[in-house]
Amino acid sequence: MKSTVFIFAIAILMFTTGLMARTPAPVGGEVYFISPVQGATVTSPFIVRFGLKGMGVAPAGVEKAKTGHHHLLVDLDKLPDMAMPIPSDQQHRHFGGGQTETTIALEPGQHSLQLLLGDMNHIPHQPAIKSSRITITVE
Repeated sequence: MKSTVFIFAIAILMFTTGLMARTPAPVGGEVYFISPVQGATVTSPFIVRFGLKGMGVAPAGVEKAKTGHHHLLVDLDKLPDMAMPIPSDQQHRHFGGGQTETTIALEPGQHSLQLLLGDMNHIPHQPAIKSSRITITVE
């Protein structure tokens, strides 16, 4: 936990001193859900599969043109600050290893899911490459 806070503090310092900038989004870059789909009813735990078009996936920390890595936003009312690294917690789930799917467990009820692509520093591209926000029901 301390190392995560330290890395986040360094990223904030680099950004505020102008050493970090948002990565330009390639034309046609798009992130979307393969599954589940809008309105789906699922049983927990369930698999979430991420789709990406017009770009490639690269792990966090790897600088490669036209790439990014996935972040799954769970039950957020608003998007995180687009000029800062995406937070890492239960509502902002990071897939910095380049994963394109995950299994998650959520409590029964309605939940919202959204994908947000981050660059090598977990900062959303400019403009942000984000999916539509979907609503699912967990039985």
